[in-house]
Amino acid sequence: MNKSQIRKKILKLRKQNNFKKLKIDFKHILKILKKNKITGKFVGGYYPYNYEVDAINILNIFEKQKYHISLPKIKKKSQMDFFSWSIKDPLTINKYGIPEPVSNKIIYPSILLVPLVAFDKNLNRIGYGGGFYDRYIKKRKKNNKIITIGLAYSFQKVREIPINKYDIKLDFIVTDKES
Repeated sequence: MNKSQIRKKILKLRKQNNFKKLKIDFKHILKILKKNKITGKFVGGYYPYNYEVDAINILNIFEKQKYHISLPKIKKKSQMDFFSWSIKDPLTINKYGIPEPVSNKIIYPSILLVPLVAFDKNLNRIGYGGGFYDRYIKKRKKNNKIITIGLAYSFQKVREIPINKYDIKLDFIVTDKES
């Protein structure tokens, strides 16, 4: 299957499974951070959209543990940056219908929670096809240390993701069943 076919199939599955209220255990993420001695206190997350894993609950726990959290804002030319945000802060809706922070304070996350549509055992991912995260991760890895953790439901795993030179592998993927 090509990326488009995989995307269509998994998005349909994600919608069908939405009623199950599956969650990711924060302990799985904590285990990754401890095992890999990740001490950065800046976390980039995302506001769940189109039946994605709810990263807001995870960001809330990070914030309670004194991490600085941030959400992305889409910019021109399919670029994005992460801006300071707190669970109590207001959001605005972007042109894709996704909530974004109102803040203009850019944050450079040391830990990035990445949404995805599908993934494979080699830590490849498919998003919605815009390349926003691939571009952002590539730019950030060039200049700084950033750990990427994909958040997904276990049923989003596929045998193999077809990749190209623009695709960036994640460092870890955590699901509702495992890490």
